[in-house]
Amino acid sequence: MSIAAKSGPATATAPKAVRRNRRKSRLGWNVLGLIITVIMGFPVYWMVITALRPSQEILSYHQKLYPSSVTLDQFKRAMDMPNFWNNAKSSVIISGSSVVISIGIGLLAAYALARFRFWGRRGLMITLLVVQLVPATSMLIPIYIQLNKAGGLNQYWGVIAVYAASTLPFSVWMLRGFIVNIPRELEESAMVDGCGQMAAFRRVVLPLLAPGLVAASIYALMTAWNEYLFAYVLLQDNSKYTLSIWLLDFTGQRGTDYGALMAGSILIALPVVIFFLFVQRKVASGLTAGAVKG
Repeated sequence: MSIAAKSGPATATAPKAVRRNRRKSRLGWNVLGLIITVIMGFPVYWMVITALRPSQEILSYHQKLYPSSVTLDQFKRAMDMPNFWNNAKSSVIISGSSVVISIGIGLLAAYALARFRFWGRRGLMITLLVVQLVPATSMLIPIYIQLNKAGGLNQYWGVIAVYAASTLPFSVWMLRGFIVNIPRELEESAMVDGCGQMAAFRRVVLPLLAPGLVAASIYALMTAWNEYLFAYVLLQDNSKYTLSIWLLDFTGQRGTDYGALMAGSILIALPVVIFFLFVQRKVASGLTAGAVKG
């Protein structure tokens, strides 16, 4: 009895000590996460406040973490730059078309890889994986020569084809993971009720693929919207350039207009950020669900 009495308080305080250590560990990880978030978010914060500062304050040697006054003149000057609206139209056309083509072809290819068994299927999947490991810059010269022979230089369709092909392997791999997770019994029951293969795909599988389609679309859109090298090489007309190349107009022989440059960078980032805010729940569920099985 004396041994039990002595060991009782010790065993009672053990869970408290464990909980206390867990709270300290959780607090330490939270502080570390906060520090990392501040470090990663500071460049974005500095870009925003630079775009809102007056020009004389941007060039001052005495910089502060907050602007003394807020102005939208930098945004007005950026939007008044030559070819802004033409380049914005080019970005929308090129990015939107490449996303539609990449997701459309990738969806059909992913469905075939997930549901059908055919010769060369495993080799095709390995090829798609290897293609993603090849640096895009190493393919610039062959792509340029091929598009030059096909008459695709300085044409929207040439850049669209390059962007769609560059995002297609990732789209196929991601969408295949989602399709594999959808039970075959759902399609089989639909076909028993009279649906064909494509009708079952359209009515059963396609609605369940919404998270995967959104996640793959976000990746394809960000890749096409922010790409610089191929658009700069394959397009020669200033009015056909994308917005990522339009930012070069803020740097000239007299220096760099940092305020308008930061304002232009915000204008370029806004469409993707707004689209992401609308579909963020689908993106989160899509990135996790598609990686469970495959």
